[in-house]
Amino acid sequence: MESPAVTFTLAYLVFTVCFVFTPNEFHSAGITVQNLLSGWLGSEDVSFIHYHIRRTTATALVHCLLPLGYYIGMCFAAPEKELYYFYKVSDGWKAFVLLAVILPAFTSILAFYWSQKKWSKHPIARTLAHHALPYSDWRVVASSINTEFRRIDKFATGAPGARVIVTDTWVMKVTTYRVYVAQQQDIHLTVTDSRQHELSPDSNTPVQYITIRVASINPKVKPFDIRLNSTEYGELREKLHAPIRNAANVVIHQTLSDLFLETFRSLVETNHYYELPSNQANLQNFEETRSYRIYFLSPLGSVDQAHDLDKLRGVKGTVSTIRL
Repeated sequence: MESPAVTFTLAYLVFTVCFVFTPNEFHSAGITVQNLLSGWLGSEDVSFIHYHIRRTTATALVHCLLPLGYYIGMCFAAPEKELYYFYKVSDGWKAFVLLAVILPAFTSILAFYWSQKKWSKHPIARTLAHHALPYSDWRVVASSINTEFRRIDKFATGAPGARVIVTDTWVMKVTTYRVYVAQQQDIHLTVTDSRQHELSPDSNTPVQYITIRVASINPKVKPFDIRLNSTEYGELREKLHAPIRNAANVVIHQTLSDLFLETFRSLVETNHYYELPSNQANLQNFEETRSYRIYFLSPLGSVDQAHDLDKLRGVKGTVSTIRL
């Protein structure tokens, strides 16, 4: 039987990972920094920039308190270790306690520094300052972003830890500790990668995610990557002013039908080929055995029979089977 210390350690480790990376279950239960500190953070819709300035600061502080929370919990989970008597604990535990105390203390000092001059020292404020016009400051940029975020025609997608937001003027990526901002008129967009998954946890259907690199001609603005579902690619392009280059020659499936046909084609190409005797005509045979097999021969007999399957002419002149 496992000791209470081991059980607590495993449980706290799982809690820490879920609290930091926040799966849907934790969001539904309200176990997030945004929900726990909603009264102090304010509303994202009212003041987008100031909300995320406070949110990123609070998130860093709360996450830095997690090691100290583990030590306090171990004092109750393993009383035989007498961890509440600091002078009695081993050198390893002393080092852990010092780290658990120094980390939030340093973060608190850093948060206080960020809050000076009405948060002008915060990294988000410094990022916005790169987009400010001469004789202007970051608050003017923040006001523009706040106004455009309140509009209903913005494009927004992604998980809470990696949201993508596109307004008429701005492209933004919101992460746990940072907010990346680029101005549409200054950016170049390039598709750099594509990942296809057999099942999506949300819809239980195949899904393709594409990665787009956002690079600004402003040397002070660091490039960043945005990731989205391929079915949202068309909506994103409609909101963007700049074209998206496909440097990696990635095939983007903008609909579920496109994804199905690509999967269908890859399965067909893995099957064995059967050369049809020259004295036989086109073949489309359905044979019921222990499992179903579908046979296709190109060219197909008629337009009605072909439908969208004429996209599969990679099997032209041969018969292929798919086991369902």
